[in-house]
Amino acid sequence: MHLIPKIKNIWKDINHPCIVYENKEIYFDEIFNSFTIDTSSIQSGDVVVLIGDFNPLSIYILIKLIDIGSIVVPLTNQNEEQHAYFFEVTEPDYIFKNGVLKKLHRNSRARNNLISHLKEKSKPGLILFTSGTSGSPKAILHDLSSFLAKFDTPRPPLRSISFLLFDHIGGINTLFHILFNTGVVIVPKKRDVESIIKLCDDYEVEALPTTPTFLRMLLMSGLITKKFPKSLKLITYGTELMDQFTLDELCQQLPNVDFRQTYGMSEIGILRVKSKNRNSLFMKIGGEGINTKVVDNVLFIKSKSSMLGYLNAESPFDSDGWYNTNDIVETDNEFIKVIGRTNELINVGGLKFMASEVESIALEFPNIRFAKVFVRKNPITGQHIELFIEPNHEKFREEPLKEFLDKKLQTHMTPKRITIGKIQINHRYKKI
Repeated sequence: MHLIPKIKNIWKDINHPCIVYENKEIYFDEIFNSFTIDTSSIQSGDVVVLIGDFNPLSIYILIKLIDIGSIVVPLTNQNEEQHAYFFEVTEPDYIFKNGVLKKLHRNSRARNNLISHLKEKSKPGLILFTSGTSGSPKAILHDLSSFLAKFDTPRPPLRSISFLLFDHIGGINTLFHILFNTGVVIVPKKRDVESIIKLCDDYEVEALPTTPTFLRMLLMSGLITKKFPKSLKLITYGTELMDQFTLDELCQQLPNVDFRQTYGMSEIGILRVKSKNRNSLFMKIGGEGINTKVVDNVLFIKSKSSMLGYLNAESPFDSDGWYNTNDIVETDNEFIKVIGRTNELINVGGLKFMASEVESIALEFPNIRFAKVFVRKNPITGQHIELFIEPNHEKFREEPLKEFLDKKLQTHMTPKRITIGKIQINHRYKKI
């Protein structure tokens, strides 16, 4: 694959940096003139783990590996405790860490069929891992030729923060969007609210791709009216459900910022999405080579950029190539709204509802930072729910919240117990 000359040609007459890293503006040519790393031993089809971040060295190695035709496994130091499992599943030939290449002596057994098939075609590959919230992480193999094809359609260049990480499909998507459209990616050292706001202000950031969890933190921080940068034009959010109350509040407090929902999965890529309007959770999914259908309120997608398959699990595609997203949706003509996952459907005495419905109502109560519903077995009703909340200050009283929920929720949806504490956030800024 001739990726290096292609991207170099895109940037040949551009006189602005492509990346800001550790407060340094770095031009595209600098990335390829600053390093002399010998990759001559790596062959097309070799599996190479690249432990890095959106720094010049990692970007240089990533592009060079794609050009060679290797199968890249991008990892970060944030989930180092899982690396041994990732190595076991992918059986890499090489590991790049801190710019040092290490050759491994892998098991002599035959390669996974999907990897062998990709190697025979001399095409570069990408292996990503699911978050593993519902079991062991699944290893997802993409044909990078298909994955990168969508970037051939030009898009507006923006100054964007690389909020989503190096091992996340959204992070990889942001990087290549910037590289193919001559934008600028600003790499944060820390991803807390204050640091991100300061970075946006310092470097006149126009686009912030992030998560609903981070946006909830932003809303509850009280910093919007005090420090929010005027340069920001667009905030995109995805990877988990957004609640309507938070979106409405953000739209009201930031009237000059466009809010857009994104939709994608590691299995099918990041898809083109049109929000019904800036404060709507209804969206239309489309783009080149994308087909959708809703069967029994569940969304199915067929995409040319879909993965080849899992390395450590059965294929989720049906015989016609449709992928069951397991997302339960409401429809409004051509628009859909995701309300939860099929495995999150709660049944209390035969009455069904989604955890997100209860969490959204709870977040309307003042001074609640996060809310999370847990399902428990019940000998009488089959199931009941308990609510875990993280308040935004220590002087939080539970009784007014219980009264509020009793008024707002139907009886079968009211939590049997409310627990106050801290809700965990993972390295991808999603609630655990």
